[in-house]
Amino acid sequence: MHYELYVDSLFLVNFVMDLYLLLLVDRSTLRTATPGRLLAGAAVGGVSGLFPFLLPGPALFKAAAAGLTGTAGMILAAFPVKGFRMFLKLFERLILFSFCMGGTLLFLIRAFPILRRFLTGIFGIMGAGGLCCLLLLRSWQGRGEANGLCRAVLIVERAELEVTALVDSGNSLTEPISGRPVCIVEENVFRELFGEGVPPGYRVVPYHSIGKKRGIMKGCLLPELRLEIDGIRKSFREVCIAVSPQSIAGAEDAEAESVKMIINPALLQEKESGRPSVRQNERIYDTESGNTGKNAI
Repeated sequence: MHYELYVDSLFLVNFVMDLYLLLLVDRSTLRTATPGRLLAGAAVGGVSGLFPFLLPGPALFKAAAAGLTGTAGMILAAFPVKGFRMFLKLFERLILFSFCMGGTLLFLIRAFPILRRFLTGIFGIMGAGGLCCLLLLRSWQGRGEANGLCRAVLIVERAELEVTALVDSGNSLTEPISGRPVCIVEENVFRELFGEGVPPGYRVVPYHSIGKKRGIMKGCLLPELRLEIDGIRKSFREVCIAVSPQSIAGAEDAEAESVKMIINPALLQEKESGRPSVRQNERIYDTESGNTGKNAI
């Protein structure tokens, strides 16, 4: 039996499907990849998919070697891997989403035999993969790192402090002028970093919470914040922090260490620069508005 292989078509399919997978991995972790790195990772995956057809040797060996090297190359090209644990976490997510997308495509082919010819074609595979990618993105939204413990390193010019932090979906606090998400730290953490003087970028942050209708917390801009969640690391610049008027409750599974910081989940959706994508309206997010879902802690 004779087959004709079109290298450009095979590369295009591999490139697009790998781009879907890398996008899913990035959105399900801390969004450490840039658009350029995602495209580079997909290109590595597209090229590696050609190896079983271009190299000599047993087919099974070539497929396994191309799969392992291609997967590792995609991860290293797309993400700023900062350790073996982070690599394993990204590898795990990539394999998980690969099975999900592959299983979905097989289900569609078997469930709709009338569409089999279309679904096994170039545009059918890319279209079905895109639909699967959108569904997985929507199902994953709001899951993952919300309401979980993580390691936080707060960095200023003269000091560096590591604490246990909690990513809390109940924290929707924003700085009223810039609209930046605000993270909360305990008073002793704030003093250890900035001392008793007025810190740079000093500001006040209005808030409301259960048991207290409204109030104002002092805060400032933290030059750098590093987070590590399940081995995935990411740095943020110029993060708004506010001082809690009371002690932050500890957590039983925090390895005998009290939680000293509450992370706003909106921070994890930003780029590493830490700057919001659009300027927010001050009146929408202050405590005088009737929207109880904002500026709540």
